[in-house]
Amino acid sequence: MSGFHLIETWASVYANSSTIRTLLGFAHVAGLIVGGGSAIAADRGVLRAVRRAPSELSAHLTAIRSAHSIVIASLAVVMASGLLLAAADTETFLHSTLFWLKMGLVGLLIVNGGVMRLAERAASGTRPRWTPLAIASGASLTLWLLTTLAGAALPNVH
Repeated sequence: MSGFHLIETWASVYANSSTIRTLLGFAHVAGLIVGGGSAIAADRGVLRAVRRAPSELSAHLTAIRSAHSIVIASLAVVMASGLLLAAADTETFLHSTLFWLKMGLVGLLIVNGGVMRLAERAASGTRPRWTPLAIASGASLTLWLLTTLAGAALPNVH
């Protein structure tokens, strides 16, 4: 079975099953809520923690690290469901500037996640540096919100 035929078959299955459309849409939104919510909560915590005493900052690093596994797993769900959603209507999405903008924002989120991991290490060293982590957290907040905006606009503006 060729790739084109597989996509065509998937598009037909998706179009003809309200259950699949509902579950896939739910997976995409739920992944966004769980992952984005965890990331935003951790990012806000970083931005609040920067203003605290250094002794309080190390406790917050543990919370940030635990949020990463939730965010990564949720992003995997968002990406897998997003790929299936896009494959269900390739004619619309492959030619949509907004879709590619959203994909770029997702890519930046992933890159920023790597930057955050490096910044966490710098924040927990013998001479903690929190500024890079605060900058990465601010970028994360912005990217999650912009990605969500692009996703909300996508069904309305092709």
